[in-house]
Order: sequence, then structure tokens, then C-alpha cells
Amino acid sequence: MTGTDTGVGKTLIACALLRAFAARGVRAVGMKPVASGAERRGDALVNADVEQLIASGSVAAPRECINPYCFEPPLAPHIAAQQAGVTISLDRITRDFRVLAGLAQRVIVEGVGGFRAPLGAEHDTADLAARLGLPVVLVVGLRLGCLNHALLTAEAIAARGLALAGWVANLIDPDMAAVDANVATLRARIAAPLLARVPHLYAPDPAAVAAAIDVDCLQEGAILRRRSPSKSRH
Repeated sequence: MTGTDTGVGKTLIACALLRAFAARGVRAVGMKPVASGAERRGDALVNADVEQLIASGSVAAPRECINPYCFEPPLAPHIAAQQAGVTISLDRITRDFRVLAGLAQRVIVEGVGGFRAPLGAEHDTADLAARLGLPVVLVVGLRLGCLNHALLTAEAIAARGLALAGWVANLIDPDMAAVDANVATLRARIAAPLLARVPHLYAPDPAAVAAAIDVDCLQEGAILRRRSPSKSRH
């Protein structure tokens, strides 16, 4: 799960997918490998996105596997990690993903930021997606400028040899002009199904979105037959 930017509704759509799969009897669990922007509660850091993913999943799983890296300041993850003296390891994330994949039929992995958000000096979220070998769902935040962001992201996904399983049009700017025309433009240019068109929600509700999202094409299509996570070291 990636997005055209930060704040475009990735968590909302990830939670909706989890709930939609669960409604079809599919065991599903969410994973947010890296989260920044957390509240300290005693010795623990609590991130709101992670809590929503846990609440929406239908499988009990170790929290440390669902969210291997959590940082307190709401900063770009590589900067937050640097300030914390932590190196984000793709190997660790891959091991935790395999644990979750052994517990559930579907693991919805929510990225941080956009598709190329840096995770450190050498890696970004695109590297992580390639390492896990998962098909990608793209959340497009509908606002001025989204066409360029969406099409560039779709190109970047293809350039990494990853399958774009589908995309979601999420209206984050209620005053956006020509919404229908923008969605039509993207449908003509993105070679993947539109899974849902989400209206602007002042109180985002994953359950309501789950009822409208089309996961049947994800369940039935070969697009969900992912590659095994890469064992290469980076």
C-alpha cells in the first residue's frame, strides 16, 4: 500500500481492505513497518495508524512484527531514525513480514509517505516493496496536482518490476474542481483497476469504505500471487 504523498489516506484504505477481506472470511493482518509521529506512553511509543491497523485486522499478531520501527517525532522516517540513532533494516522487516504471512492469508503492508520516501542512506520504501515482492495498491489523494503525482508513482512502481494491483481515488480536497474529469483522466492512463472512489470524509470510517471497495478482483486475480520476499542482503 503506497500513496501519492503523505496524508492521502493510506491508513484509511489499508484498514478498509483489512475489514473487506475479513468480511469475506479471509484472515488478514496489517503491517506498518515504519511509523513516525507517536505518543509516548510510559516506555512505549503508540502510533495512531498502527493502532487503527491492529483494530481492523482479523488476526492476532505480535505488535513488534506489525510495527518494527516506531519513532516519536513526526518527521521523515530516515531523519527520525537518524535522530534516534537507529538504522532501519530491510532484513528485519522482511523477517517480521514472514511471521505475519505465516499467521494470515493476507498481509496489508502500509508504507510511510510516498513510494520513494527514504528509509536511510541507502534504501527507500520502493526498495522495501521490491524486497517483499508484493503487488501494490496506490492511494491517490485527489487534489490539485494529483495527476502528475499519480502517473509518476505508477511509472516508478512499474520500473521496480512490481505489479500495480489497483488504485483508489480518495477525495482529500472537498473544493477540488473537475473531480470527475480528473478521475477519468487517471482511469484512462493507469493500467490497473479503480478499486474505490472515496468521497471527502470529515470523519473517515474504514467500515464504510470497506463496503464500497472492490476486493473481489484482488481475491480472484493472479495479481495476488506475489513473489517470495527476496533473501538478498542490502
